[in-house]
Amino acid sequence: MEEKFIKEYIEKANPWWSEKFDISWFKDREIYKNMLKFIKTRQIIALTGLRRVGKTSIMKRIIKEYLNKNFPKKNIFYFSFDDFSNIRLMELLDIYETIIEKKIKNEKFVIIFDEIQKLNNWSEQMKVIYDLYPNIKFIISGSESLFIRKKSKESLAGRIFEFKVETLSFKEFLEFKNIKIDNIWLQRELLIKNFLEYIKNNGFPEMIGEEDDVVEKYIKEGVIEKIIYRDIPEVFEIKDSGLMKSLFDVIYNNPGQIIEIQNLASELNVSRQILSMYLEYLEESYLIRKLYNFSKNARKVQRKLKRYYPAIVNPLLIKHDFPKVFEQVIVNELKGEFFWRDVYKNEVDLILTKPEFIAIEIKSGEIKSRDLSPLEKFNKKYKPKKAIVISYNTDKKINSIEVIPFYKYLLKEAKK
Repeated sequence: MEEKFIKEYIEKANPWWSEKFDISWFKDREIYKNMLKFIKTRQIIALTGLRRVGKTSIMKRIIKEYLNKNFPKKNIFYFSFDDFSNIRLMELLDIYETIIEKKIKNEKFVIIFDEIQKLNNWSEQMKVIYDLYPNIKFIISGSESLFIRKKSKESLAGRIFEFKVETLSFKEFLEFKNIKIDNIWLQRELLIKNFLEYIKNNGFPEMIGEEDDVVEKYIKEGVIEKIIYRDIPEVFEIKDSGLMKSLFDVIYNNPGQIIEIQNLASELNVSRQILSMYLEYLEESYLIRKLYNFSKNARKVQRKLKRYYPAIVNPLLIKHDFPKVFEQVIVNELKGEFFWRDVYKNEVDLILTKPEFIAIEIKSGEIKSRDLSPLEKFNKKYKPKKAIVISYNTDKKINSIEVIPFYKYLLKEAKK
């Protein structure tokens, strides 16, 4: 690629060099606040997460933070590799030096690399320039886990802090809509109404307030298809994107199912190894979430059944299978890692192990005493700190088990 095109892009991508940089539209998210304490450290800050969740916006908020402290404007350099996967980092820094007419080894700099996973051998290249330039604060992002490959993790060990940027939580969604909640119980109808919008929106900041068909097209074409047909094949050796889409659809159309790898491999006419690898790629690209069957024995956890949820709600299921959608949204909201199922097929939807050990059943409809039998069995066997039911709009106790409406639980937990 010709150097002049790279220079043209750089000048457009760094508007604060020559004009006022306004990000008044940005709302400080919890992850941004958590990151600030690490900005002063030597280590690279890495943002990972699903496409369109706001990683670039957070990077631009960091740029504004530096500008507010009178950091030299041209010493802040942003570059996205979305369309520049073949350039080398040392060459890029040489071009940057030419443009600003400075040597980067002589002053302090903030250098921000967006979508860095698209760069060939990105981790090895980052290691070289990180070690060469202790005066530079590097901030990078990737649309999947940057460390799916062991080699990448090893080459940057001790040099990087990784933060996963999620879609908006329900609390953040309300804040982005400027909805203030003073009394959860009195405002419950407002909360339920906005929760339904939140489910359709999937927590994508840019889609707040948009019509349903606009949101669906944005997510289908701008997130799901771009990840499956472009992002994943660019990073991994994918021979069949159609198979990848079919695999995603299996989970997308039936959230929360337990997948038997061998059975599904036979159904899709693919080897067990390929299927496992494709599941891993979907997970590392944040399109699906895997829950392990809970056990206090770490080895058993890895061997036992696994349950999969899509990160994105299928809009068709909102009308036709809302209980599954409700479960999916709560599991993703609480960043679920475990469920529980014993040999007698007693099941508990969600087991949280941090910051507290909590067993959670998720019910959107009527809740009867017999529905709580598996939760009571788990409670008796493992003695979690709490065993609760998260409901849609029921607030009561059944056999000493507390049933809590989702809005009460999610908003109270968010305050902690």
